[in-house]
Amino acid sequence: MNNNSNNFVNKPKHDLDIIRNSIRVIENWPEAGVVFRDITTLLQDPKAFHMVIDVLVDRYSNHKIDIIAGLDARGFIFGPILAYKLNLGFVPIRKKGKLPYNTFSETYSLEYGDKTTVEIHTDAVNAGANVVIVDDLIATGGTMLAACKLIQKLGANVFECAVVNDLLYLGGGQIIRDAGFKVYSILEYK
Repeated sequence: MNNNSNNFVNKPKHDLDIIRNSIRVIENWPEAGVVFRDITTLLQDPKAFHMVIDVLVDRYSNHKIDIIAGLDARGFIFGPILAYKLNLGFVPIRKKGKLPYNTFSETYSLEYGDKTTVEIHTDAVNAGANVVIVDDLIATGGTMLAACKLIQKLGANVFECAVVNDLLYLGGGQIIRDAGFKVYSILEYK
């Protein structure tokens, strides 16, 4: 069971086991020593996929959320469905050069040493809005923390960062919490 602070809803353990068991584990990918959590098998499993969305809908349905933001690329899978279910809009946070209008950008370090940049349209979120940022996982936290900073540049509030998997052993979730943002993960891996 997830032990995150600020839990609004706890799903029964058997639901989490169905989600956990639907995720394929690939050793030594994309490089030696890495254990990759492949969500493509979760997406192929209708029961597990529905459960992920249901957990997120249950978590946020009774709170004042104004918009859902999703991270490129797997946040584009979960985020729009969550936004639809909550009757909210969806905002993409994309890799540099993919958005056609004026953008704010944030550069950060990747898990494997390189740097990259994510962007958001300058008019994507109204100042003061409560935003949930969605992605499939938190590893070292760079992408999610960059997204939080982009939301703040727009004058909005990061209500929470929501992911399916938090890879606790990489420390990203804690880095995000230490920066003052709330994190919710359906599954945690120590």
